[in-house]
Amino acid sequence: MNKQEARAIYRERRKELTERDVLKLQDLLLIRFQQVEMPPLHLVHAYVPLEESREPDPEPLLRWLKFRHPGLQVAAPRVVPGSRDMEHFQVDEETTWTVNRWGIPEPFNGAAVDIDQINMVLVPLLAFDRNGQRVGYGKGYYDRFLSACNAGTIKLGLSFFEAEESIEDTDTFDVRLDYVVTPERIYAFE
Repeated sequence: MNKQEARAIYRERRKELTERDVLKLQDLLLIRFQQVEMPPLHLVHAYVPLEESREPDPEPLLRWLKFRHPGLQVAAPRVVPGSRDMEHFQVDEETTWTVNRWGIPEPFNGAAVDIDQINMVLVPLLAFDRNGQRVGYGKGYYDRFLSACNAGTIKLGLSFFEAEESIEDTDTFDVRLDYVVTPERIYAFE
């Protein structure tokens, strides 16, 4: 399967999910996520999901991480206008949000985050394979961001669906994930 095919198939599979399906899968995802062995965490970067795309919501996972790692800080991205890069800002209950041109909420305020301080990135994806390659939305924002993170940063994808055998058209700039958590299992890649 190539990336274009994967995008089409998994967008359609998400559309077929009912609200009840999403709630059930989200609960199962949290249960499975709680089984991932993690080092102490201080700063976790998370995407903000598009509700209408039925994307896994990292918020319940972040609440659990904050319980397990007191003092944990959370960061979220904001696209740099006119570029293919993202900036990263600390977010909390005081954060105000704006919506970008793709309808994605972004932090409007908050302290800028040094990406070298990020311990874990919760990565959005449409599909992934058994080698840890992900298929994103095709703009390359996360590949550029993940390639700039330090080597010890845990790159963890979230998916309601299981792995494809292989994504055929991966590029040298594609950044492999360390883990993907699904409602069914934890995929660990070396």
